[in-house]
Amino acid sequence: MLKPTEKPFTHSIRVAWADCDPANIAYTGRIPYWALESMDAWFESITGLDWYALNVDRGIGTPFVHMSIDFRAPVTPRFALICEVHMTRLGTTSIAHRVVGRQDGVLCFEGEFVSVFVEAKTLKSRKPPEDLIKLFQALS
Repeated sequence: MLKPTEKPFTHSIRVAWADCDPANIAYTGRIPYWALESMDAWFESITGLDWYALNVDRGIGTPFVHMSIDFRAPVTPRFALICEVHMTRLGTTSIAHRVVGRQDGVLCFEGEFVSVFVEAKTLKSRKPPEDLIKLFQALS
């Protein structure tokens, strides 16, 4: 098991008017979308593969088995949404992340996300490939 990463990866999101509801804040469903987008960007920055390439080119899926999000302040189009991604655990077949979203320094949301590595065609759980394990281990 790995220790959490010390230095967070950050991903900037442009929140658009179309992302908002009649209350002029982001639709609730956009928050997990942006968290997943940020984790995908983190994954690509670490491995050189986004989740699509991992699935299609290497035959490995990463479906989520757990998500929890606490909302702290509204997200609006006024400022960029900066999402910090921290890998918190690498298990035998799973990987966990913490994502924290801020706008203009204000904490907007924080969430925990766990996905498992699977064979893309059969959806049977599997260990991540050794090359990816080495890249993840280098983070802690």
